[in-house]
Order: sequence, then C-alpha cells, then structure tokens
Amino acid sequence: MLHRFSFRAMGCEMLALIECESGSAPAILDHVPGWFEEWEGSLSRFRLNSELSLLNRTFDQPTRVSDVFWKVFQSALQADQLSDGLVTPTILDSMIEAGYDRPFDVLPRDQIHSMSPVMLADHPLSMVVADSSTRTITLPEGIRLDFGGVAKGWAAHETVERLKEYGPCLMNAGGDIAVSGPRMDGSAWPIGVSNPFEAGADLEVLFVKRGGVASSGKDRRHWNQNGVFRHHIINPYTGQPAETDLMRVTVVAPTVMEAEAAAKTAFILGYENGLEWIESRPDFAAAMILESGELLHSQQMQEYL
Repeated sequence: MLHRFSFRAMGCEMLALIECESGSAPAILDHVPGWFEEWEGSLSRFRLNSELSLLNRTFDQPTRVSDVFWKVFQSALQADQLSDGLVTPTILDSMIEAGYDRPFDVLPRDQIHSMSPVMLADHPLSMVVADSSTRTITLPEGIRLDFGGVAKGWAAHETVERLKEYGPCLMNAGGDIAVSGPRMDGSAWPIGVSNPFEAGADLEVLFVKRGGVASSGKDRRHWNQNGVFRHHIINPYTGQPAETDLMRVTVVAPTVMEAEAAAKTAFILGYENGLEWIESRPDFAAAMILESGELLHSQQMQEYL
C-alpha cells in the first residue's frame, strides 16, 4: 500500500511517499517534517540564527559547523565542480541585489530598487577555506553563501536514505525528487513534468525507478525589479539572473543532487549549449522547455518516457 505525507518546509510543498505491505503507514513517516525543520534551522539564509546566517556574518576566522552543514557544503562543492562554477554557493549577494532578499512567500512582485554593483571575484569558492580535520569553514571578507536548491536536493536524498529500509520510497522536496528504487511490483515511479504555461497541467510523465529528478526554471520564482523581469537563478559570471532561451529544464540523474546541479547548469547555458552539455554526460537525461513552449529531449530521456 502506498502511504503519503504532505507538509510545507523550506518555502515549498513537500511530499513523502512510501510503499509497504501494511495498511498503516510506518511511524517513521511522522518524523519527516521534524527532519526538515532541523535542517532548515541550520541551512536557511532567511533564519537569522541559522548556522548559515551566523557563518555569513563571520569573516576571516574558522567557524566550526555541524555534520549536516558540512555534508551540504560538500554537496555544494561537488555541484560547483560538476558545473564548472555555474552552480556555486557564493552567489548570495548577487541574489539579494537582484531582489530576492526575503522568503519568496512575502517577496514583493514589483520592486523599486537602487542598484549597487556586486563585486565579482574569479573562482570565489576557491577563496573559501574548509578544513575537514576540524570541520571548520572560513569565509573571506565579501563572500557569503547560499545553499538554495543544493540544500533541498540533499534533504530529499537524506530522507530517502532514512526511509528506504521500510519500503520503496520517494521524496519530493519542492521539485527536487529522490527515488529509492523500483516500487514493490518492480515498476517505475510516475513523475509529472508540469506545464509552465498552464497551472495544474503536466506536459508529460517520466517513469523513474531510482536516482533523482530535479527542475530549474524561471516560471515560478520571478518578480519585476525597476520594471525588469528577474528570477532566482543567478549566472555567477555576470552576477545577474541568467539570460536564457529556456523556460525550464528537468533532469534525471543518478542522484537528486546531481540532477539539481545539472538542471541549473543546462538552464544557465541555454538550449544549444545546455543540450550539448547534457549529451556529453551519459548518466544524465533532460527535458527542456523553451520560452516558445516547445518541449525537447536529450537522447537519454527516451529511457524514461
């Protein structure tokens, strides 16, 4: 029997699914919201006393972090490496300057803002000192971190790791989806790719047995700043919201963390370069929705249709 648990965390709708023979849900499912609350308390840039906020106010001195924080930071380093620096945690100041300075639920959709240039450093993440022996992180003056989708992807993955011993499971953390393995009958999990141009409708359904699925786009978290369309995916090389011909990218990958980083990379690169980047990595598959509404697939995506 399939058991569902819905709740809200990290500014998103969350859904945990677990399949087991029992007609009653395993008790551990009730603990999932508490896990997310704990993680958000550590990783959120919107909570003034979170580990992340405290670190972002501490420059040029080592700060010891929790095991959870350290693991998410390592995931952020891996995303930076995978994306050649396009998906990096050092874009907080650029995101705030673009207008994303508070939780999206309360973010004004029309903003008047005096622009202040953000100083961009070459390879800023290389300036961050992380010492695994002491589990400390040292930020240089002028560099602050935001984990964003990396934290959601890690949380989805960690949840599935904790739930999978009780049965096949799936965790959807605001579109970052981790899948433990096939369902009890050996079938794949159906995952809808929503239509960015029609609320409540799906463009297609993917069938995924294990791994991760994630989407990145400008159709949901967007606003106007001084009359200019803005969104939350920053190109770190310009310090501005990415200029791209894509509306949204959905990626299937071996892990949800890889899917999240790959979707964002392809989105920033745009259709032609993004598709080439995806095709060069056989473990990734992508569905790309252009601004025109056209839906296109990488060759590997046929496996999931």
